[in-house]
Amino acid sequence: MLCKTRAIVLKTVKFSETSLVVKLYTEQFGLKSFLVRGVRKKHARNSPNLFQPLSLIEVVFIHKPGDGLIIPKEINSWHHFQTIPFDVIKSSIVLFLNELIYRSIREEEANPDFFTFLAHSVVYIDASNEQVFNAHIVFTLHLTHYLGFFPLGNFSPEKPYFLLREGVFSKFISEDDFYVNQQESELLDVLIRTNMEDSHTLELSSAKRKRILEIIILYYQLHLIGFGEIKSLEVLSQLFHA
Repeated sequence: MLCKTRAIVLKTVKFSETSLVVKLYTEQFGLKSFLVRGVRKKHARNSPNLFQPLSLIEVVFIHKPGDGLIIPKEINSWHHFQTIPFDVIKSSIVLFLNELIYRSIREEEANPDFFTFLAHSVVYIDASNEQVFNAHIVFTLHLTHYLGFFPLGNFSPEKPYFLLREGVFSKFISEDDFYVNQQESELLDVLIRTNMEDSHTLELSSAKRKRILEIIILYYQLHLIGFGEIKSLEVLSQLFHA
């Protein structure tokens, strides 16, 4: 069956001198891998720019359940980046989000709401005229909603500690708990209740931004088996402290 679906580029791997294997998160089918032939030729039909991290494309292909590597019939962009390739802050944030998403997604099946969240976030970062220094932090927290471990409850004087293993705000801690202190728990609560469009209104120092992101990444590592280290985190840290 011939299908057309929107997709987000997650990873590319060189297949030959002229071809790429491209892993996409598609709107209709979840994770799919495609073999794109001839993309590295001088006069290629598809520009390599189509396959930059988190590029938003539309792909036409013959869908057969159980297919492994798919050869697309047609690939086009459905949102051309206007600022991301030319803005070092935005491009660094996108590289971080790309690595985070790729390490987190396990879904082989379609999840249109999840796709919409991802696509909306990328478009917002590209189109925003506001500072996006906090956008990736808000995104990283809200992504957990779709991954199944979104924080439960709210910070309060009665529940001032966020327990990382349990994913809840709590009154009690023990010596062996992974927990967040009161000040950082309160900031987590603020971030949880902030959407990306309002993230620029948060006044965070570089040190506080770095610390809270380290806490959130630890939260991921405790809840996702094999999540590992985020290499691009250090790039962000150096960039925001420059």
